[in-house]
Amino acid sequence: MTRWGILGPGRIAHKFAQDVITLPNAELYAVASSDQQRADEFAQQYQIPHAFGSYEGLLTLPDLDVVYVATPHVKHHENVLMLLNGGVAVLGEKPFAMNGEQVREMVETARSKKVFLMEALWSRFMPSLLKAKQLVSDGAIGTVTGVRADFGFVAPFLPDKRLFNKELGGGSLLDIGIYPLFWSYFLLGMPQTIKASAAFGTTGVDEQCGMVLTYPSGELALLDSTLRSKTPCEAFVHGTEGQIRVHSRWHESHSLTLERNDLEPEVFTFDRSTHGYDYEAQHVMQCLTDGRTESPLWSLDDSLNLMALLDGVRTEAGIVY
Repeated sequence: MTRWGILGPGRIAHKFAQDVITLPNAELYAVASSDQQRADEFAQQYQIPHAFGSYEGLLTLPDLDVVYVATPHVKHHENVLMLLNGGVAVLGEKPFAMNGEQVREMVETARSKKVFLMEALWSRFMPSLLKAKQLVSDGAIGTVTGVRADFGFVAPFLPDKRLFNKELGGGSLLDIGIYPLFWSYFLLGMPQTIKASAAFGTTGVDEQCGMVLTYPSGELALLDSTLRSKTPCEAFVHGTEGQIRVHSRWHESHSLTLERNDLEPEVFTFDRSTHGYDYEAQHVMQCLTDGRTESPLWSLDDSLNLMALLDGVRTEAGIVY
């Protein structure tokens, strides 16, 4: 039985909690908030025995196995370091931190203290995306020529809330643009060049971001994110003999279609009753059972590379925090 703690009982933490309680070898053991009432309400909803009105409260539980950090982006670095320095394993929500320098400090701390740390990039563990990668590896669409992915929705304009607040790490890139960037990295690795442009709103955050990545063998990644409109939210892998279409919303998709030249399309479906956070949670628990200090599927080097891509896009597009 793995005892989980949750640091930051916000919207995404509720989804994570709802999925973790479906796992027979997991227990929601503690929750911490900067507000005791919020912690108590969250604990009551999920029957969690320990609720703290400060994040440091989690460090008082010697039998806590791992903590899921679900605070706003700007707090990840501080929260993760507190837990690592306390010897507590961490699954930290994406983006891992605000920039590469912060991520490097987190990684160095975890490795020096030999404490498990992983970025909560849940899409990495989605069966639909794993199938897409397998099809590519099997040569189902020939030689890959490029990828595409979008992520967009109409966000209510609330200047003081996270999405439109620079002080909270707002903007489309860090919140949802990270997903298309992950897709390109997942399939093509690190690019040779990055081109990017952003459209800024009245609060100074990037409300739209477009990215073009090129690779040594000539592949292209065409990626975009927006808070201004609802986009198809699909992802593609293009090849010399066909393409793979991961259906909306692709980062948590239940289905994909393999479209090969001159052949009937083949649809693959992946049913689940959860939001999909249980896949990453189960992987973390397996890593802990195996005595690992980082994931073999989404390593700390992978997180460093993904943040390097985010930093590269920010430099190109003029996104500054």
